[in-house]
Formats: sequence, C-alpha cells, structure tokens
Amino acid sequence: MKELSVEAVSRILNAEIAQGNPGHLSIRGISTDSRTMKAGDCFFALAGERFDGHDHVADAFARGAACAVVSRDVPAAGPVLKVEDTIIALGDLAQEYRRAGGYKVVAITGSVGKTTTRQIVHHVLSGHFKAHQAQKNFNNTIGLPLTLLAAEPDDEVIVAELGANQLGEIAYLTRIAQPNVAVVTNVHPAHLAGFGDIEAIVREKTSIAQGLAEDGVFVVNGDIDILTAACRRLGRPFRTFGRSSKVDCSAEEVVYHGLRSRFRIYGTPVELPLPGPGNVDNALAAWVVCETLGLTVEQFADRIQTLPGVAMRAEPLQIGTLTVLNDCYNANPASMKNALAILAALRANAGPDAKRRMVFICGHMAELGAQSETLHAELGREVARVGVDLLVTVGEAAKTTLAAAREASKHDLQTVCFDDTAALCDNLERLVREYDIILVKGSRAARLENVVQELTKGYG
Repeated sequence: MKELSVEAVSRILNAEIAQGNPGHLSIRGISTDSRTMKAGDCFFALAGERFDGHDHVADAFARGAACAVVSRDVPAAGPVLKVEDTIIALGDLAQEYRRAGGYKVVAITGSVGKTTTRQIVHHVLSGHFKAHQAQKNFNNTIGLPLTLLAAEPDDEVIVAELGANQLGEIAYLTRIAQPNVAVVTNVHPAHLAGFGDIEAIVREKTSIAQGLAEDGVFVVNGDIDILTAACRRLGRPFRTFGRSSKVDCSAEEVVYHGLRSRFRIYGTPVELPLPGPGNVDNALAAWVVCETLGLTVEQFADRIQTLPGVAMRAEPLQIGTLTVLNDCYNANPASMKNALAILAALRANAGPDAKRRMVFICGHMAELGAQSETLHAELGREVARVGVDLLVTVGEAAKTTLAAAREASKHDLQTVCFDDTAALCDNLERLVREYDIILVKGSRAARLENVVQELTKGYG
C-alpha cells in the first residue's frame, strides 16, 4: 500500500478525531484483524454477527497500529478516527485510493467461475505486467476494499472479484472498484434465497457496468440469451465470449482430454491445464480481458499452459490410484452440472476397459430458497443421466438428490447417505475402492474438504 498520512485518512473519511493527535503519523497498510496486523497499519474496527473489532482496538495499538477507525467510543492508546459505519468507511477509503492510483482494474462477477477466471487473468497478465489480485475469495464489502488498498504504487493491473448474495451489492462494489474492464462470467440459479429468481440475478450481475470507466470494456458470456438481452437494454457496448458461433470470441475444435482441455482461438492452439466446458468458458473470458489490455493470442496461449490448479475448485488430485476432483469450495446447480460433466469425461478418457467407478460425494447446495427441493431433485436426475456408479450424500437437503437419482437411474446405481461429514469420513474405507474416480462437491458449510484430507491420509 502507498503510505498515507493519518490526517489524509481522516479527511477522506470525513472522520472525527475522537482521541489522540495524528501529528505526522502515517499508515502503511490496512488491517481488520488485530491478530495479524503489522506495525504501522490502520486498524478498522468492523462489527459482524459473531465478532466486534471494537473489542480489539487496544490489542491493535499494542501491536503497533498507527491509528484505528471506529464507530463508537473505545479506550485506545493512539489516534482514533470516529465514523458512522466502519465498513462504509473502509469502502470510501478504497474508492479514493483506487481513484488516485495509476493502475487499471479488472472486475469479475458471475454465478460460477469468478475465482477461476480471476486466477487465469492474473496468471497470464502477471507475465507481462506487475499485477495484483484478490486474495482467497475477497469479493465482498470487506474483501474488495482490502484488495484495492493492498495495491502497491507500481502495480499496473488489479484483478478483483465481485460477489453478492443480495440485491445492490454489485452496484456498490463496482462504484468502489471503478473498473476499466468488467466481466460477467455467466448467470445461473445461485443465492436464490437472497435474489428470488434468475431475472434478479441478471440485474444484479449486469449492474457491474455501472462502475465502468467511460472508455471501459464490458465482457459477458454471449451463450446466455437472458444475459445478452439484459446487456442490450443497458444501452452500452459489450463484447461476448462463449462456445457458440454467435459470440465475438469463441473456442474452436474443443477437446477434453483427462484433466486438460484443448481448443483454438483465432486458429491458435490453446492448452488449458483445467478440465471441463466451464473452464473453457472461464479461459475465453480471460482471453477477452487480456486482448483488451494488449496481449496477443500467442502470448495468452504461451502463458496459460503454465496455470496452476485452483484450490478446491475442480482441482484435480491424484491420490495413490484414486483420481479425485476436489471441488469443495461451493456449489450451485450450474457448478454441480459442470463438475459432473468433468467426472464423466475423466471416466471416458480412462477407456472402456478400465472399469473405473464414478463416485460422487455430494453435499447440499445452500441458499436456494423456495426452489431448493426442486433443484436438488434436478441434480439427482443429472447424477443418473451421466451414469454415476456410487452416489454418497451428506446432509438433509442432499437426501432429495439421492431419492431423485434412484428413481431416474436406469443402471445399477449404488447410494449411501450420511447425516454429516464426520460420519462419512468414518466410513470412507468401506466405500472407496482402488482406481475410483471421485468427485467431492458441496456447499462450503458441508466442509467436504475433510473428506479429501481423509482420502489423502488413507490412499496417498
């Protein structure tokens, strides 16, 4: 972060200096966690459902905080800046810091693929620019500001991720980010408890264009008609990517081979070290961003082939004789369907004589609201359609998936259900066989990464 005086921070936030004298003090970073902060940081006392940073202001100063931003009076051993809302203040500081920065911002949203697209964009661009990206899933009203405020003065490109689970969040975040390039990877049923229907999701995702620079580039998935129709109604130009012939940039001659994908862009071969059609879409979105920022398709193809795997997002693992697709980070209907397609492709590539089982360890899909039962049943029918051999479900909602899969299956589908992940882990040894191809996927609350850890211990 570029060094800022405490006095400048106070002016930007229109804060009351409630305690102490800023003097000539400066901040060298931002912290929202007193346990990990560094000397010279500005500590923002954020209040959440299970924590309140105001309780840790004294700890922050004990660790060398230059100042603290609070929304209520607290005892402190240094300068305290008082604001009405510390989360809003964090966004205000990030917005001004971004406005004054000399870098370009790429902002990515979508129902599925945000993180993978962001990782691809950052990996490719970092071979040609000094690039900084969001850490972990820093994509909300706290994470996005922290991403922008972590930018160094010599950074040339910031790759940010914008997420939302209720209306209005993307519009707020994009005004902070002020992107030069805004991307919508796709729109699918997700977070329906907060949005209600797919039309609301489309409105929310396309609102990312509200923060675009006047000469900014808007990039969307052109294979999704409801999305492109909404973009046309916005009345601003946009570029499209996808796997159909109607888009501006499409993938040609797509081949899925094991844990990799191959295709051509403008005739140039691209080797993507990620499996599945969803990842081809993510790579195409990333290419349009990179092209916008001046890269050639040859530069893109050369760099993307060295892309590392994205942890817990269709992450392929070889654990002894097992092939495991670790997709434990989250789940919604679209990402579940994509992961099952990858699972089927992995078995197909093993050859007809391999006799390897397809095993799906399935957690529930969260935040689907009134459509939860319907969408879990649709998932069960997809499980049956792709020919999964063993379906193992975890949790109450996933029982609907199991029942629907049983009913729809026309082959010898084996099914087992567990109430929780701990019970499943206790029984893994009797369920898994050597050479199985295993998809592990569910919403974050299921903690299915524990299953992957158990597989690693038992078969690695």
